[in-house]
Amino acid sequence: MKKTGTYLFLIISWLFSKLPEFVLYGIADIVYIFLYYLLGYRKKTVFNNLTKSFPDKSGDEIKHIAKKFFHHLSEIFVENIAIIKMSKKRILQMVEFEENDIYKKLLTNKKNIVGVTAHYGNWELFLTLPKIIPHIVFGVYKPLNNAFFDKQFYKMRAKFGAIPVTMNDTYKTIVKYKKENELIFLGLIADQSPLKIHNKYWSTFLNQETAVFPGPEKIAKKLNYAVVFTYLEKIKRGKYIIKSSLLFDDVSQCKKFEITETHLKFLEQLIIKKPEYYLWSHKRWKYNREESSF
Repeated sequence: MKKTGTYLFLIISWLFSKLPEFVLYGIADIVYIFLYYLLGYRKKTVFNNLTKSFPDKSGDEIKHIAKKFFHHLSEIFVENIAIIKMSKKRILQMVEFEENDIYKKLLTNKKNIVGVTAHYGNWELFLTLPKIIPHIVFGVYKPLNNAFFDKQFYKMRAKFGAIPVTMNDTYKTIVKYKKENELIFLGLIADQSPLKIHNKYWSTFLNQETAVFPGPEKIAKKLNYAVVFTYLEKIKRGKYIIKSSLLFDDVSQCKKFEITETHLKFLEQLIIKKPEYYLWSHKRWKYNREESSF
């Protein structure tokens, strides 16, 4: 039965990858109805997160954002199933790359990079980053509990030459490439809620006291990496622009937590501008400062 389910998933992924856009996103509309109206997938979490993040918005405004979010969530759900078996050519039709010379300059200056991002837009499309970044691209990820799905998403993320690396293997990977004098781009999704037992930095984010993962700053300061914020701006269904902003070229003069505050505020402004593209179903605010001290 388990094997039948895995084969069925691969067939669906292959089928989705071949469907014309209007059919694929027609399926997304059906998924939206199921998630929002029938299943009510994490609706309480979504509404709670939005209400606390935007205390000045009315109930109707919060509901409007929530519905737009669930439409977006349904779209990236079908997109990511399709991308697993989608051709490189069609994946590249989904993304554009903002023109800038950030990465070329950093390569010329022999600078390694910490690439900070978040669960905004469709973050899985960062698999295309090797198309614009001349460094060796690593994407730090948390392995899935299901070995089959973990393998499928690993293969998907490696399609364009990026190297997925687990959080536990991050440090030894950095050391290995440092010894070989290879320049790297280390991609980190930095908006997860840190575990209570982990080191964390507390800040105000979206009007809430928020525990922040300090890893990007620690790596950047210890190794003198440049810091770039990379994100996807959604143009319309199935169309994104990958954008990058250089936050720090030289981190040696940065004050403590300046890097963390800077990338956090950068993300906050993205969310305020277009809140529907953030992952509101994620339990970002699991605990407060007092609870984390126990």
